[in-house]
Amino acid sequence: MRQSAIEGLADIREDLVALYQDLHRHPELSLQETRTAGLLAQRLRDAGFDEVAEQVGTTGVVGVLRNGDGPVVMLRADFDALPVEEKTGLPYASTVRAVDHEGREVPVMHACGHDMHATCLVGAATLLSQARETWSGTLLVVFQPAEELGVGAQGMIDDGLFEQFPEPCVVLGQHVAPLPAGFIGYGTGPVMAAGDSLDVTLHGRGGHGSRPEAAVDPVVTAAHVVTRLQGIVAREVPPSETAVVTVGRLQAGVKSNIIPDQAELGINIRTYTPQVRNLIHAAVERVVHAEATAGATVREPELRWYGQTPALVNQPEATETTMAAFSAHFDEQRILRMPPVNASEDVGVFGEALGAPTVFWFWGGLSPEPTLAAIEEGRADELPSNHSPFFAPVVEPTLDTGVEALVVAARTWLHRES
Repeated sequence: MRQSAIEGLADIREDLVALYQDLHRHPELSLQETRTAGLLAQRLRDAGFDEVAEQVGTTGVVGVLRNGDGPVVMLRADFDALPVEEKTGLPYASTVRAVDHEGREVPVMHACGHDMHATCLVGAATLLSQARETWSGTLLVVFQPAEELGVGAQGMIDDGLFEQFPEPCVVLGQHVAPLPAGFIGYGTGPVMAAGDSLDVTLHGRGGHGSRPEAAVDPVVTAAHVVTRLQGIVAREVPPSETAVVTVGRLQAGVKSNIIPDQAELGINIRTYTPQVRNLIHAAVERVVHAEATAGATVREPELRWYGQTPALVNQPEATETTMAAFSAHFDEQRILRMPPVNASEDVGVFGEALGAPTVFWFWGGLSPEPTLAAIEEGRADELPSNHSPFFAPVVEPTLDTGVEALVVAARTWLHRES
C-alpha cells in the first residue's frame, strides 16, 4: 500500500508546507473563513475533482471525486481559527486581528492546528486523485467551518450536504494533538466528550454599596450559583461516570461601591453519555432557578443554551479496521490507544445524521524527543497544547504523517483495483 498510496508525496511536500505556513499566517475566525475556503476550493479544482462547491453551511467547501463503482468515503477537516494572540515566535506567526461574532476586536491564531488539518486533507485529496488507478469508488472531501463554535457540521447538514452530494458509508477525520510527531492515538466508543455551554443572566436591583438593604444583589446570588454548581458532579453524577461543570465567566458591575442590576455567568459542561448529559442539564437549571429564588431576584433568570455538541463516538469495528491498516503502514509501535478526551468535536454530527460509522484519531504535532521525555517524566501538562498561544505543530514529521494517515484510511474503505 505504501508505494501506491503516497508515492507522490515527495513531489508535493514543498507546496504543502507553503500552503500550511500561508494558512497559519492568515487565520480566520469561525464563519469568516472566506479566504481560506477559496484557497482550499482551488486546490481541489487543481487536483481534478469532478465537483467542487463553496459556501456550503456559510463557508464550507465540498469536493467530489468519482472513480468508478464502489463505496462513498468521506474525509473531513476543519479550518477555522481561534481568538488567541500568538506567542510562538515563528517567522510565519499570525498578527491578524478581527471582529468576532459578538462584535469584539480580537487577535486571531490557528491555536488548535486546523491549518494543519486542512493542509493534510489537501495533500491526501491530491495524492488520491493522482493514484486513481489504485482504487475504486467515490471520495467526498469536506472542509468544515466553525468547529470552534460547535455549529459547523450541523450547518453544512442543514444546508443540504447529504442531499446535494453522495452519502458516505463512513466518516473519517483526524486532529493534531500534543503527542510526539509521527505517532497516532485512538480510542473506540466515546472518545471525546459532549460539550454544552449556557449563558445565565441573574436580575437584581441596583443601588449604593452602603445600602444593600435597598437593593437586590445579583453578585451574591451568582456566587451561590457558582458554589452550588460544584456539587452536581460530586454528589449527583455516579462515581463511575466522567463529567465536568465549569463556570468560565462571571461578570457583574463596574465599581466597588455600586450594586449592579444584573450578573452574568458562562457555564460549560462535558459529559460522555446522554443520561449524564440530561441529568446535568436539569441540575444546572434547577440550581440557577433555586438560587435566584433564594436571592429574591426581581425576575426569573434568563438561560441560553448554545454550542451544543454530542459526544464523539468511534464505531469500534470500523475503528479497529482502520487502525489495523495504520499499524501495517506506520509500524504498530507508533499507534497508541488513548483514554477519552474531555474536549469536544462536532465531526460526530455527520455520522449521527447518516447513521454511518465515524472513525476519528489524533496524531502528534510536537517534537518527538522532548515530548516523549516529558510524558515519561510526568511533565505532560507542561507541553503546549491545543488552544495555547504557544501551540504550533512542527511541520515535519507532522505533515507527512497527517497526509499518509488520511490516504491510508481512505484506501482502507475504498475498493482497490487489481
